[in-house]
Amino acid sequence: MNAYFDNAATTQLCGAAASALTEAIKVYANPSSLHSAGLEAEKLLTASRRKVAAALGDRGGGTVIFTGCGTEANTLALFGVAYAKASNAGKNIIISDSEHPSVHENAAELQKRGFECRTVHTKNGYIDPEELSSLTDRNTLLVSIMTVNNESGALYDIKELCRAAKEKNPSVIFHTDATQAFMKTELDVSRLGADLLTVSAHKIGGPKGVGALYAVNGVIRSHSIVPILRGGGQESGLRSGTENTASVASFSAAAEYGAAHFDEDLLHVKEISDIIRAGLEDAGVRINRPANGIPHIISATLPGIKSEVMLHYLSSKGVYVSSGSACSSHHPGVSRPMQAFGLSAREADCTVRISLFRQNTAEEAALLVDSVAEGVRSLIKMRK
Repeated sequence: MNAYFDNAATTQLCGAAASALTEAIKVYANPSSLHSAGLEAEKLLTASRRKVAAALGDRGGGTVIFTGCGTEANTLALFGVAYAKASNAGKNIIISDSEHPSVHENAAELQKRGFECRTVHTKNGYIDPEELSSLTDRNTLLVSIMTVNNESGALYDIKELCRAAKEKNPSVIFHTDATQAFMKTELDVSRLGADLLTVSAHKIGGPKGVGALYAVNGVIRSHSIVPILRGGGQESGLRSGTENTASVASFSAAAEYGAAHFDEDLLHVKEISDIIRAGLEDAGVRINRPANGIPHIISATLPGIKSEVMLHYLSSKGVYVSSGSACSSHHPGVSRPMQAFGLSAREADCTVRISLFRQNTAEEAALLVDSVAEGVRSLIKMRK
């Protein structure tokens, strides 16, 4: 038996998404074409947009802009807002110190281009609204803070952080990368307060290669965001290029299924997560518990064993975890988010991420715990 616990990197395509993909492939016309086949594709695209919006809690106050992935959606949010108006030049942007590379690296690039980038701390998985308020001023253009940290599982209070930023500067645009939050915690855009929100299909049982940026209509009407891909003007003029209709339909099916089964999935994941956390602590592994977190992501620091060594050991047993963000694997180094959390560089280098989704079972959890315990005993003995 194999046990896949790397769901924060990507999830298995769920049955509803697979069925929708199979059917949607038959609708092959370009949704921008005016003939009847094109209109059929446009109807499918429109229905899919409504399903994703509904799963996000939209009450008709926003627009779902489909993109090629979550990274593209984050890039559209940061660069699209930064370059929306000539008067934005030289203004400041605020992010947290543990953002996903697709936000962190884009903010760094904007800083190179003349924008000031400020960072708010996430020690112990908590962001202080007062600190965010102190960093926000009349020149703050954009705040981008993730909803759930992809390595620690920390859940940030976006509604409160949004309030703190906007009380200081009502015109600030607030973006949240909700890639790891969608279908894992309550997410209602009608009450959240964020202006822009990123989600990705393959994190919720949908296909790779499709994501979305949700934008409140006020941001679009005020031209507070501009496209980074220009061309035919698809996706409300904000993301040109022929839409990936089949993958979009599959994404919407995964979102619709996840919304319908949200409560039972959350309860199930919590039960499995509790088994793993208790078992690992019994094996001498430290669980890094954020101030508030989701059960789907477990950050575990090993007793003096490098994460890469344990990862390969577990892989040989058919147990799959990660040493951090999959999107950082091409740029190896000690985890920036976990050091921001409060771990030393050495501790961060000995930390693995275990991430769950609805398909994980108690039997798989037992295999994971037993394999880690065996690995700790074996690898420590080898080190002596």
